[in-house]
Amino acid sequence: MAALETDFTLTLRTFALELALDVERTVALVGPSGAGKSSVLRAVSGLVQPERGRVALGGETWLDTERGISLPPERRRVGLVFQEYALFPHLNVRANVAYGADGRPVDGLLERFRIAHLAQAHPRDLSGGERQRVALARALAREPEVLLLDEPLSALDAHTKTEVRGELAELLRELELPALLVTHDYEDAAALADEVGVLVEGQLRQLGPPSELVARPRDGFVAAFTGANLLRGRARRGEGELTAIRLEGGEELWSTDEADGEVGVVVYPWEVSVARAHEGHPDSALNVVRGEIGSVVELANRVRVRVGPVTAEVTAASAQRLELARGGVAYAVFKATGTRLVPLA
Repeated sequence: MAALETDFTLTLRTFALELALDVERTVALVGPSGAGKSSVLRAVSGLVQPERGRVALGGETWLDTERGISLPPERRRVGLVFQEYALFPHLNVRANVAYGADGRPVDGLLERFRIAHLAQAHPRDLSGGERQRVALARALAREPEVLLLDEPLSALDAHTKTEVRGELAELLRELELPALLVTHDYEDAAALADEVGVLVEGQLRQLGPPSELVARPRDGFVAAFTGANLLRGRARRGEGELTAIRLEGGEELWSTDEADGEVGVVVYPWEVSVARAHEGHPDSALNVVRGEIGSVVELANRVRVRVGPVTAEVTAASAQRLELARGGVAYAVFKATGTRLVPLA
């Protein structure tokens, strides 16, 4: 299987997008809106021209600014799925899929994506999940060697999104193509990709397996984007093997990480328990933050509770037992061993 190789600079409105990235299986780029994520796909597909760089698939060069090579989009073996799917409203499902097939039969793709029974339907008559399946089938009708997906799940409601995410993950594993997807949702990226890169203002902050980004975030932005609580404080060497951190609000926390000076204190919601009394926590949990309960949100069989500046994730049974309700006072409790210290930049 050929790998997609990219190394280019593309000047955007307020910053330069600079990316050097090799894609062998599935890589997701995550980041806030306006970070340059969609521009990466446009540069790879040939819809925009970087002023410097190279894009290649195996031994085939698609872009080389030094050599004056720039293949047009139709000559790049790319299947591109747009954020809103960009289906032709006046064409039925079969015609939409056939548009990229260059005369090849599409019956197999309609069957593969379970949309054969919708062949005569128009996009306006389809659900969000069905429209996504049509867009994927159309992209694969080109017989691409690279698949590009722009926010592939953002147009779906929460219920449909969970189902389609599983289908898409299975498809990406089955295809064994280099696939590059961009999304603002880290949960989607972690579920779909072998590697995740965090892109901020055109710069790749960190790239690695999803578990690595959670276990060892390079900085505060990466940690927060992967779902962690990020608290600001000043670190100093404490007792024994511990580092003491004084938060901006005055609380003192402890970590087994070494640091000195201004730091970001990182703790994930699943590492945090909730108590209604200061004494109601395990002796091994050194860190206690008192605060008002700002929100209580049920997520399947878990409950996310905001206690002051800290979000905890507890079981539904624990939330009921503790009688957690917005406006009450509680304690967020977590261990020093589950507390990471990172640069704030």
